[in-house]
Amino acid sequence: MGVAEEEIRDVTSPESIDDPNGEGPRIWFHKVPEAKTGKNRLHFDIRASGSHETPLATRKDRVENEVARLLDLGAARRETLYEEGDNHYAVAMADPEGNEFDVN
Repeated sequence: MGVAEEEIRDVTSPESIDDPNGEGPRIWFHKVPEAKTGKNRLHFDIRASGSHETPLATRKDRVENEVARLLDLGAARRETLYEEGDNHYAVAMADPEGNEFDVN
């Protein structure tokens, strides 16, 4: 599942790359316990939803709009990452080569 905002809010280098102008997305690197069994060596979480203070319904709409754009570019939707009651919404996707990433 995608990583909840509260888990990464204060993460700083070397775990993340931030746009020095504060306009672009953060690229955050995190370790996971399981070994990768395929060729995907990086997993990107693309934050399209805005801040955690943005209402969940608005964040869902923003994620779905970005997912639609990426589908048009050739990505594949794998799974919606949301459970009722969560304040986090993400969609697992794959690029045309099968490399996985999340939009949240």
